[in-house]
Parts: sequence; C-alpha cells; structure tokens
Amino acid sequence: MAVQARQTVLLGNLLAGGARTLEQYCKRGGGGALARAHSMAPESLIEQIEASGLRGRGGAGFPTGRKWRAVAAEAASQKFVVANGDEGDPGAFSDRFLMEDDPFRLIEAMAIAAHAVGASRGVIYLRKEYPAAAQSLDSALREARSAGWLGDSFDIELTLGQGSYICGEETAMLNSIEERRPEVRPRPPQITAQGLFRKPTLVNNVETLCAVPWIVEHGGAAYAELGFSHSRGTKLLSLNSLFRRPGLYEVEFGIPLRSVVEDLGGGLHRGQLKALMVGGPLAGLLPPRLLDTPLGHEEMQALGAAVGHGGVIAFADDTSLAEIVEQVFRFGAYESCGKCTPCHLGTPVIERMFADGARRDLARYRDLIHALAATSLCGHGRGLAEFAHSLERHFAGELATCFA
Repeated sequence: MAVQARQTVLLGNLLAGGARTLEQYCKRGGGGALARAHSMAPESLIEQIEASGLRGRGGAGFPTGRKWRAVAAEAASQKFVVANGDEGDPGAFSDRFLMEDDPFRLIEAMAIAAHAVGASRGVIYLRKEYPAAAQSLDSALREARSAGWLGDSFDIELTLGQGSYICGEETAMLNSIEERRPEVRPRPPQITAQGLFRKPTLVNNVETLCAVPWIVEHGGAAYAELGFSHSRGTKLLSLNSLFRRPGLYEVEFGIPLRSVVEDLGGGLHRGQLKALMVGGPLAGLLPPRLLDTPLGHEEMQALGAAVGHGGVIAFADDTSLAEIVEQVFRFGAYESCGKCTPCHLGTPVIERMFADGARRDLARYRDLIHALAATSLCGHGRGLAEFAHSLERHFAGELATCFA
C-alpha cells in the first residue's frame, strides 16, 4: 500500500497497521468527524459534501452530494443508508482492505450520512468472499453499539451476499437484502424515493463513504483542492500481479495512466504492455499509445473507457485479444442475472465465438453487441457492449484478424 497524493484521505490507518478496535481508531483521530457532524445541521453537512465534488467510487461517478440531497428531501417515517461492499470486479480489492483493517471509518461515515439524510437504519452489504472483512465488521459493529455510536436512533446491520456479481448494481443489491431474486429493477422510481423495502434509500460504495469523515473534518473545499477538472479528491487503485509492484495505491485524480503503469507499478515483470483495463471488465481496454491520458471520469469516458472501481489489470503481449474477449464474455455470461435476453443468451454466444477453433461470424457478433447496448436494463449488458466497442475503436486491426 502506498500514497501518491498530497493528502492521505483513505489509507492513513491502513499504512499504520490498521485500526480494528475502537480504541485504536480513536487514538488516531477517529470519531472526531462524527462528533462534528452531530453539531451541524443536516443541510450544512450536505453542502460540504456538495462542495467537495465527491463522486461515487463504485463505477458510475455520480455526484454524491446530489444523492444525499435527494434522499434528505423525501418525507418518510423511515429511511435507509446502505453501504455497497459487493466488490465484485476482477482485480479490485480496495474496499476489502478498508473493511478489514479500518471498519470504524465506514461505520462513522454511515452514521454521518444518516444524520444528513434523516435515516434510522443502515445496512452494510458485503460479498461472502470476504470472510475476514465480515469478522472485522461484525466485531466493530458490536463495539460501536457499546460505545453509543449506534443505537435506537440509528443502527447498522451486516448482510452477506451470496456471490452474485450483479449485486454490485444497487437495485439488484436491494432485492438481495430483501431476500428476493437479485435482478435489476426498472427505473423510475429512483431508489432515493423508493429503495430498500420501498423506502427512501441512500446507497454509496464503501470507498465513497470512507472519504466522508475526512471531508467533514477538513471541509469540502479542502477535498476539492485535490484532483483535477470534474474529478476531485483521491482514488484507490488496485494493481494486478503482472506489475512489478502490485498492490493498493491512493492517488489524486489527474495522474497520467503512464505514471500508474511505470511509476507506481514499476512496469511489467513479463513482456511488453499490450492493453490496460481500468475499472473492471465492463470498462473497456486501452492501448499503450493512450497512457498519457489523465485519470478522470470524463477523460476516460471520452476514450470509451472508465475509472470504474479502480482495478487496474495489465495484459502483456503474450496474451491474444481473442483470449481476453473470451474470458470477459465468459465472466459476463456467468454473472448475468437472466432478466434481459440479449445479456442472458447473447453473451454465451460471443464467448463461444472467441474460443479456440470456433467459427466467427462478424455480422452476428455486431448484431449481438448492438442488442446488448440497446436493450440491457443495467450496466452489465451495456458495459459488455462498451467493452466490445473499445476493441473496435482501439484494437481494430487485431479484432479483424479474429474474423479473418
């Protein structure tokens, strides 16, 4: 773990060895933001989040303050705050370490958010593949209740997912918490109005919430000084094992991808860089010639890529494009919830099309990609289509040879 930002917003406790007990957390300054938040009016808290420019770290990059304001504006007897800890992107592990080694930061952030939006109940939705995080959070929640951080006015429960990638999508996750089939809900209504159990619900990613205590303590303006353009603050990046220095890094938005690959990762320990996948398998592939692109939401979107959740997977030149496409669509097919026909039935066809020795039909491939983009309810099918579009945009020559 390392920090390449001017301010350590998220990794301070992890770099110091973790803060798994409330005593450790408070000795390192924890709890001060919650006390400060309780002395502030909810409107003032929301204004600080808006001023910070904080955007969702789970993938979509939606302005966090706008979500908070929408839930706060709802008149309801009960509201929820849900932390999305279903970190399912291959190659991403930042939320895991935050929940395992700094669980009270997440709890403090959720309590602050609850005060801001008027929520009385909270849920941490955790993927079952993180048993150490489950143990850490369960212990931390018990300590937080004993210390009076949680209680009658606001309490948090821990819910374990059952391994479905689609539960990273917020409406599928809410269905899972309700013990219903984890499939995507059509919208409207938005979950800020009718979310968990049809009550107004604030859903934020773990990394998003963990930035909140720092913002409350230092102010939204101080956070907005970090980063660049419309991407403010810091971002956690998970570098995969092909890098010479794999691991978890905290960087400011605006860092060039070349610095991520060469300075943080130290380059590859095998071969030459063929492609870079940032933000998960639904975020597209970028070629080495675009490594001078700054890490930012709009800047990545302009190239048909995304910041996403911050997993950074490098592919060396000994991996063929057909292998990458086959694996991405195998993952997409296996993890489809089955609600949308092109996603459920079309993705396995594309997977088989790129297997060794398979007959490949370019017209059918393009028809299936078009159907995924046009008819998918959620980002799973649309994201797979965006991945395919990035190949046509940046790897057209090698893609053409796949159909030769």
